[in-house]
Amino acid sequence: MNEAETLAFVQINAQALGIPLDAVSAARVAAHLQRTAAMAQLLESVPLSPASEPAEIFCPKPH
Repeated sequence: MNEAETLAFVQINAQALGIPLDAVSAARVAAHLQRTAAMAQLLESVPLSPASEPAEIFCPKPH
């Protein structure tokens, strides 16, 4: 999403959720959302396989 689309997304969702949001706050939220999306794209671009980070195995403490 570009800046205008992100701002519109924030404003529409705030209205749908009944969250009062002035123009300055909406712009700030949109900027943070764009920054978060950029960080997520960086993380998603790293080539990982399931073996790259094996899940922990839960072992309950014996009674």
